[in-house]
Amino acid sequence: MLQKDFNPVLRFVAVSDVHYKDDHCIEEERMEKALKIAYRLSEAHPNYKRLDAVVANGDFANSGTEAQMRKFKKTMDECLKPETVYALDMASHEYHGAGVEAAYELFQRVFERPVDNHIEVNGFHFITMSSSSGCEYNEEKVAYARAELLKAREADPKKPIFFFQHPHLTDTVSGSIYWADEAFIPTLMDFPQVIDFSGHSHVPINDPRSIHQRHFTCLGTGSMSYFELDEFDKHYGTCPPNKQDCAQMLIVEADAEGRVRIYPYDVLTDNFFPFVWEIDEPWNPDSFKYTDARYKTTDAPWFEDATLTVSDVTDKGFKVTFPQAKVKAEYVNDYKVVIREASNGAIVKQKKIWSEYYFYNMPETLSVDFDDLKTGTDYEVAVIAGSFWDTYSAPIKATAKTK
Repeated sequence: MLQKDFNPVLRFVAVSDVHYKDDHCIEEERMEKALKIAYRLSEAHPNYKRLDAVVANGDFANSGTEAQMRKFKKTMDECLKPETVYALDMASHEYHGAGVEAAYELFQRVFERPVDNHIEVNGFHFITMSSSSGCEYNEEKVAYARAELLKAREADPKKPIFFFQHPHLTDTVSGSIYWADEAFIPTLMDFPQVIDFSGHSHVPINDPRSIHQRHFTCLGTGSMSYFELDEFDKHYGTCPPNKQDCAQMLIVEADAEGRVRIYPYDVLTDNFFPFVWEIDEPWNPDSFKYTDARYKTTDAPWFEDATLTVSDVTDKGFKVTFPQAKVKAEYVNDYKVVIREASNGAIVKQKKIWSEYYFYNMPETLSVDFDDLKTGTDYEVAVIAGSFWDTYSAPIKATAKTK
C-alpha cells in the first residue's frame, strides 16, 4: 500500500505502451481501470487524497490514427477529475500512420498542446519529449530539453525533475539493450536530480532492473497491452506465453523535501507489487541505492525440498516439471533446463524460461517440453534457477529414458 508515514505533496501515475486501437479494445478498459484504482488509492491515503497528474509515455495510440488519439483524449476527459492534469509524448507507434509531421499536427489539434512540453504541477517540473523520428531525437530536441532542464534546476536545484521520453536510455533499465536511444544521456548527466521515465520495450515494471541509477535515476514504465522482455535466450522468444495478460503502472509520490516514492502496481489483479523504490536525495548520486552494484551480490536462489519430475515420456522426448525456487528478495528471474546424455555427460538440449514473475499470481510450478531426442536413451536432467543479478542456484536433478 501507499506508505502512510510518507506525506506527499504530489502524486501522479505513469504508464506507457497503452496501444489504443481504432475499434474497441481491452487496453481502453485497462486504462480506465488504472485511473479508477489510482483515485481509490489516493482517496484512501490518510493525509493526501489527490491524484495530481497522469503521464502516458508514448505509444498510447497503436498506429497514430485520429480515431485512436481522440479515444485516448476521451478517456482522459471523462475519467480524470478537474484537479488532475495529464501529459503525453509520442514516438514510433504514433507515427505508423501518415508519418511524423502529420502526427505532430494531429496531436496538437486533438490535445491542444505542443508535442514537447514543460509543465509545472504543485511546484514540480514535468518535461515530456516526443521523438523526432521513430524512437530517435535530433539535436533540436536535445537543445530544447537542456533549456527546459536548466529552467527547472534554476527553480530548485535539489528538487526532482520528472523527464519523459518513450524509448529507454541506452544501458540503463531492463529493456535498454534493444529498445533504447542515447541522445539525451550527455545532457541528463548534468542533472542528477532528473528522474527519467521511459517505455517502448514492454518490460515488466516489477523487474527490479526497471529502476536504474548511475548519473541520474531511470525508470521503465511497462505496458498496458502485452509483455516483451529484453532477454534473447528464451526458447519461446522475447514475448512470453500469455503475454497479453499485462497491465501495469507506476504510482509516484513526492514530498515537500523532494523525496520520492515509486510503487509498481499490477492493474489486472488490483495489487501493489511487494516493494517500494525510495529516492531520498534525487540530486545526490552518492545516495543512490539502485545502481550496478546490485550485480555484486552473492545472494542466489535455492530450491527447498524441491523435486524435479519427468512425465509424458515418448520415444523422442518428455516433459520436465519443477517448483519455483526461493530467493531472499524480489523474484527468481528464469530457469535453465539442461539435458545431458547419460552415457557421456554431453549436453544435447538446453532451454531457458522465465519464472513468470511478471504475473502477480505466479504459477507454483513450471514445465518444459523436450523432443527430438534419441529413442531408448538414458538422459540426465538438471534445472538451475537464476536471479536478476547473474547468480544461480545449485541444480535439482532427475533421470529419464525415452521409449
